[in-house]
Amino acid sequence: MAIGAVFSDFGGKIRSVGFHRTDDLLVTSSEDDSLRLFDIANAKQMKITYHKKHGTDRVCFTHHPSSLICSSLYNLESTGESLRYLSMYDNRILRYFKGHKDRVVSLCMSPINDSFMSGSLDRSVRLWDLRVNACQGILHLRGRPAVAYDQQGLVFAIAMEGGAVKLFDSRCYDKGPFDTFLVGGDTAEVNDIKFSNDGKSMLLTTTNNNIYVLDAYRGEKKCGFSLEASQGTSIEATFTPDGKYVLSGSGDGTLHAWNIENPSEVARWENNIGVVSCLKWAPRRAMFVAASTALTFWIPNDGEPPAPADEQLPSQ
Repeated sequence: MAIGAVFSDFGGKIRSVGFHRTDDLLVTSSEDDSLRLFDIANAKQMKITYHKKHGTDRVCFTHHPSSLICSSLYNLESTGESLRYLSMYDNRILRYFKGHKDRVVSLCMSPINDSFMSGSLDRSVRLWDLRVNACQGILHLRGRPAVAYDQQGLVFAIAMEGGAVKLFDSRCYDKGPFDTFLVGGDTAEVNDIKFSNDGKSMLLTTTNNNIYVLDAYRGEKKCGFSLEASQGTSIEATFTPDGKYVLSGSGDGTLHAWNIENPSEVARWENNIGVVSCLKWAPRRAMFVAASTALTFWIPNDGEPPAPADEQLPSQ
């Protein structure tokens, strides 16, 4: 893999990136309070909007290609407007979602309907529906929560400090978790959790830069990797679409790829944008994006435009 495009006009660190599930679109949020929309097939920035009143933090697409959910950074205590449903088409707020008392640190849209989840430093996870303002459910937890739906939208996971991962049936979450896993030996908080596309694995990254791959059915640890410390920057890891590899940044600014079936590092790339805080593989393309204060598109070494692919082996 090699860098195919660089976007460096951000006014600060990029806080969050997200791909649309079916369209070739990417959205970013950054410290300059902007949301930016990119066409990943043609490596072009399509639109930029600024949100100085609320700021921009976690962001994800809804099912519509021009609609987003974005969490707020400013005025949370006075307005309570911790989440906004936005239209990038006309830069309009479609709905506010009030309830969280502190910063939202995890955000995930259901792949099958208008439900979404948010995890906050107020030690709660809230479940929402895009069609109504009111919160649909609240789960009170310990520590910083990270949330994720599986690819079928039938199960969601919540990870928290101490390496605890709780699995819920999204249709009857009020009955409590149907399973709980523990990642022993690591008491750090979890930054992020993801399911692989095939639903067989879960990926956890922690605040002390450890990465764990778990069996999503039994909770057993398949493998784990430790990375260089990154002072003041939380790293993100991502599965490849086939679920066989994991990519991540590191505190020394390099990017790494590991085979998780036969745990070993299979590729390492030098990176010229510093420590990467956001890293995601495109759902429909043989490419990934890495971001710090700049955004980079990584594509296969042959330099051809990123083509659709279900499987992509990392290459040096």
